[in-house]
Amino acid sequence: MQKKGNKYGSHRVIEPVGVLTQAAQKIDNSMDEIYSNEILADVIALNIDSASFTQIKNDVGGDNEKIKERIMSIVSERGKMQNPVTGSGGMFIGVVNKVGADLASRGLKSGDKIASLVSLSLTPLKIKEITAVHQNIDRVDIIGQAILFESGIYAKLPDDMPETLALAALDVAGAPAQTAKMVKPGDSVLILGAGGKSGMMCCYEAKKRVGPTGNVVGLVRREEYKRLLMDNKLCHGVIIADASNPIESLEKALAANKGKEYDISISCVNLEKTEMACILPVRDGGTVYFFSMATSFTRAALGAEGVGKDVNMIVGNGYTKDHAEITLEVLRESPALREIFNKMYV
Repeated sequence: MQKKGNKYGSHRVIEPVGVLTQAAQKIDNSMDEIYSNEILADVIALNIDSASFTQIKNDVGGDNEKIKERIMSIVSERGKMQNPVTGSGGMFIGVVNKVGADLASRGLKSGDKIASLVSLSLTPLKIKEITAVHQNIDRVDIIGQAILFESGIYAKLPDDMPETLALAALDVAGAPAQTAKMVKPGDSVLILGAGGKSGMMCCYEAKKRVGPTGNVVGLVRREEYKRLLMDNKLCHGVIIADASNPIESLEKALAANKGKEYDISISCVNLEKTEMACILPVRDGGTVYFFSMATSFTRAALGAEGVGKDVNMIVGNGYTKDHAEITLEVLRESPALREIFNKMYV
C-alpha cells in the first residue's frame, strides 16, 4: 500500500526541515516508489527558465558540454533543477509513468503526454543523461524522471499543434494570461524584452485588449527584433534601447507614447538591473508587472521609493486561472505568432 505524502510535497524535503520544496536546499528525488498523491513522469525535455539558462550559458562560455555538466551538478546536489544564482527553474515535458492511487480520479493515465506548469525549482527530478542542448531555445533533451505533487498543475499536450510548439508557449503561460487580466481598453502598455517568447505573447495579448484607442510599445535590444514585431503587427511601436540604462529607456519610451507616462509596463527581460527601466515610464497609480525571474525585488522596491513613484508592483506569478488554455489559444488565434514560434522554438 502506498504511503500518502503532504499535498505540497514537504515530505520530500531533506534540508532544511520545515520548508516547502521551493525553498529547500535539497529534496528527495528517489523515484523507485511514489506516494499515493504523486505522479511519476518519464521526462523528455526541460525548458530551462530564460534567466537561469542565460546565466549558466554565460558562466561556462557557451560550451554545450559544460552546460550539461552544470545542470547535472545542480540536479545531483539539490534533487531538483534550481539555479543557485537566479533561484529559478523552468518546466518539463514528459510521459506519465504512474499515477498515485489518490489521484486516479483526475483522468490521467500512463502514457499521457504532459507539460508541467509548476517550476522545476520545486520539482523532484532525476537525470540519467542529457542527450542534447538547444541554446537558442533554452531547452535540453534528457532521459530522466520527475515527480508532480498533489498540488502540482500540468497540462495535457494538445493534439492540434506539435508538442515542442505547445511546450514553448506553456513555458511562459503566466505572462500572456496575466496580461489579459491587467490590460483594459485604451491603456498604454510598455513591454520590455518584447522580442522574446513571453514578450511577443504579451504584446499580442495587450494589443488585443487595448483596442483602437490604446498603445502598445515594445522595447528590444536589436533592430531584427523591432522588424519582427512591426512586420507582424504585434505592437503599435517598438523602440531599441538598453533596459539596464533607465534614462535612455525612459526617454525613448515616453517619445513613443506622445510624451505621456504609461498605464502599465511588463518586464520580460532575462537580464539583471532593468527594474528602473520598468518603473520610471509608468504613471503614479499605474502597474509594473515583473514577469522576469531576473528581477531583484529589493532593487525594485527601493528604486521606486527613491524616485518617488507610487506604482503598483506585481510579482510575476507563473500561474493564474486558465493560463494554459489562454496561452495556447493565443497561438491558435494568431497565425503570425504561431509561425514565428514554429521557426524560432520548434
